[in-house]
Amino acid sequence: MIQSKYFEDYQVGSARESLGRTITETDIVLHAGQSGDFYPHHMDAEWSKTQEFKQRVAHGTLVFTVAVGLSASEVNPEAFTYGYDRLRFIRPVFIGDTLRARVTLKEKREYPKRPDCGIVVELVEALNQRQETVLACEHLLMVRKRSSHAGQK
Repeated sequence: MIQSKYFEDYQVGSARESLGRTITETDIVLHAGQSGDFYPHHMDAEWSKTQEFKQRVAHGTLVFTVAVGLSASEVNPEAFTYGYDRLRFIRPVFIGDTLRARVTLKEKREYPKRPDCGIVVELVEALNQRQETVLACEHLLMVRKRSSHAGQK
């Protein structure tokens, strides 16, 4: 869905959740090919049995990518991603785990370099099927202010 939402429209504390997505072996193999990360933790089932988790784990960057994709439920032409901060991989993700994203608006602040925009900070959490947080990060959005848009029409 495409809908304009200006800086003034964002409310600290508001939240949304995505539907689930199950991580498959295909996801891990494709991600290894795209990233070049063929570490045995992700690719070698027999070797992984000798390690702490006793099975292959999904790449952290795969989990991040899936969480970002799940959190991207709205297209806002007045905003764009400014970056991600405080990225943490909290728990391992295994083949067969189902992830969903929870996004909570954490903070709004002025952006001195662009007075026509503000920064919106969203806490993005990836949760597994047991409701455990497996990943957390802050998504920074640069969002146009309504007042700056009024003169452009």
